[in-house]
Amino acid sequence: MKRKVELFTAGCPVCEPIVEMVKSMACSSCEVVIYDLSKPCDTNECVDKVKTYGIKSLPAVAVNGVLLDCCQNKGVSVDTLIKAGLGEPAIM
Repeated sequence: MKRKVELFTAGCPVCEPIVEMVKSMACSSCEVVIYDLSKPCDTNECVDKVKTYGIKSLPAVAVNGVLLDCCQNKGVSVDTLIKAGLGEPAIM
């Protein structure tokens, strides 16, 4: 079973290091989906997900449908990404 990692960004200089960090930490058990909110999405999926997760600031990361604690107005951290399982194979 893959771990779904959703990364919400605005394509800004603050977001890009987080995008690179998440990409570098992801393993073969991670499916990374990047939503660049500075560009319109073909569907309203990206906007709907922002509302569903209650995202108030970017960048933000959700893993398996849960917005990480670090992304609730505090910023993304390596520790929180590790606790969410990034970089480790998913348990079947």
